Amino acid sequence: MKKHRFLIAVFACFVFYGTTYVSAVAAEIREIVTPGGIKAWLVEERSIPIVSMKVAWQGGASLDPADKAGIAHLASATMDEGAGDLDSISFQERLSDLAIKLNFDAGKDTYSGNLKTLSENTDEAFRLFGLAITEPRFDEEPVERIRAQILTSLNRKLSDPNSLAGRAWFDIAFKGHPYSQPSEGTIETMSAVTKADLVEFATTRLAKDNMVISVVGDIGEEDLKRLLDKTFGGLPDTAVASKVAETAPLREATVKIIDQDIPQSIVIFGGQGIKRDDPDYYAAYVLNYILGGSGFESRLTDEIREKRGLVYSVYSYLYPMESSALQMGGFGTSNASVKEALELVGGLVAEIRADGVTAEELAGAKTYLNGSFPLSLSSNASIAGIMVAMQMNELPTEYLQQRADLINAVTLDDVKRVAQKLLDPENMIVVVVGKPVDLEPKGAGIMSQ
Repeated sequence: MKKHRFLIAVFACFVFYGTTYVSAVAAEIREIVTPGGIKAWLVEERSIPIVSMKVAWQGGASLDPADKAGIAHLASATMDEGAGDLDSISFQERLSDLAIKLNFDAGKDTYSGNLKTLSENTDEAFRLFGLAITEPRFDEEPVERIRAQILTSLNRKLSDPNSLAGRAWFDIAFKGHPYSQPSEGTIETMSAVTKADLVEFATTRLAKDNMVISVVGDIGEEDLKRLLDKTFGGLPDTAVASKVAETAPLREATVKIIDQDIPQSIVIFGGQGIKRDDPDYYAAYVLNYILGGSGFESRLTDEIREKRGLVYSVYSYLYPMESSALQMGGFGTSNASVKEALELVGGLVAEIRADGVTAEELAGAKTYLNGSFPLSLSSNASIAGIMVAMQMNELPTEYLQQRADLINAVTLDDVKRVAQKLLDPENMIVVVVGKPVDLEPKGAGIMSQ
């Protein structure tokens, strides 16, 4: 068992007659290994009788076969609808009676599970979680009921501008790669998923070798070791697959217009990003904050919203994935203003690429990024989530101690160098849903529809 001296500041804010009170709780991360070989990170916090656990498996919806896209999504919605000797109603009633929160989620690269319980019910909560992942029933009634709900949602998305824009953008960026398929699937592929597909997912994609676990709350090391072996001991040792092939987004100036008779167009833009393990990640993180990640302080907001009033909001963000990386952004504006707003985006990207940022912008970004981070450590569940992300990204247990120094080490030259490497206004992928005025589609094979 490895112990890591590491303090997490957990900030709980209370407002009482206009006064905000802030308290901090120091906690120690411990990396434990059970007798059965299950590894986990533990933060023992006894002040509140609650235990939170987050588990993530590498390999999410992007591993679904193209003709059955949505398997992981349907599994995440039905895995807690009955397990072992408990049918859907009995399982859900047991959770409700003990105020246990248990759910699953499927992302492009990960499949995750969340558990939150009063500490007095910890044994039963872990037992139910273990049943859900090792003996899910996938009975016909709950599966078909939830499939119908998903199909209804997918049908609505066929006319939702934001959904249309996002799906089209990924289809262009990653044509022919699993990243191009929507995580929730399509009406056709979701309809094709069978019980056998769900069973195969549970028995081949959830394993010990592609799993990371974080637990925070009112539980000790020995009790946790016992529960982890009981909960996860029945999983297979190795997963069939946990990663899709490496890829990169299309590097070609592209404008796709999806015609929709709405007064305001929805726009998504972006291109090549930076992976989480890249040495320049922190410089890119600071750069993105200044470009479009900082709300009213960003250049995009200042120029496009504040000075010209073309948009209500405009933003950019980094999206590092397991097998690729993106930098993306978006806005909504009147059909008549789409072209002007896009030209402004391109101009601001080109400007920051050529000239970098100012010393004042850099200092402000560092202050905000370091000062706001503790607010994300506001609950057991949020700490567990961050600890899982750290493990998935192979960050050390000391990372939260090091994070401020890594950000503070970014220089003006670093930001300019990364801007020149990362930002490319000449190869931006743009998708517009609406009726943009005087904007023409662009790019090989890309046509207005």
